Amino acid sequence: MYSAHEQAKRDIIEVGNKLYARGYVAANDGNITARMADGTIWCTPTGVSKGGMTEEMLVRVDADGNIVEGTHKVSSEIALHLAIYRENPDLGGIVHAHGPGATAWAAYGEPWELAISLDAALSLGVVPCVPFAITGSKALAESAAPYCKDHTAVLLEHHGAVTWGKNVVQAMYRTEVLEHTFQVYANMKAYGKVRLLTEAQLDEVESVKQRFGIVNPRAKGREA
Repeated sequence: MYSAHEQAKRDIIEVGNKLYARGYVAANDGNITARMADGTIWCTPTGVSKGGMTEEMLVRVDADGNIVEGTHKVSSEIALHLAIYRENPDLGGIVHAHGPGATAWAAYGEPWELAISLDAALSLGVVPCVPFAITGSKALAESAAPYCKDHTAVLLEHHGAVTWGKNVVQAMYRTEVLEHTFQVYANMKAYGKVRLLTEAQLDEVESVKQRFGIVNPRAKGREA
């Protein structure tokens, strides 16, 4: 959560540039929000590329989505962000992107739950996939929001992914880990074999998660 408005806006602009430069969004895709200590939320506007935004384009809304600052129209996905913030008051940043890896897996309509690397097991664990719903709909918001307490990300069927964190930067880091994980998985498939962490290795991962207070469900490994 943010106490300084200028820091929140700077983080949104920086993350927007990274999303666009890395191909995690295309055209006007995606949206980013940052929650302030006073309960208001800075949002990216609708119909604007996340690459090359300026702070003047950002919009600030209250907890109900009413605009309190800014001249642009708020993102069409604001209901999704508001629902997640209501569900978990500890969150300060949300990133919704359409990365190729996450979007491709989301098209299966299945959760990601394979422990293919140490970082993925630590940072992601299991990533649920919620059923298809139209952009900006109440159904999408209500289906995704409940996962934000015990997971670090959620996949949206045939759509993309949403990550969250204590601020926008942490949410972006989780987007990066998610996309990197799917790229590693694709490479493993190309090499001809997907090899998972063993259950013994995952036991070690779980002990590290407990030590550092990392919360996410245990991914699937293989017998040692």
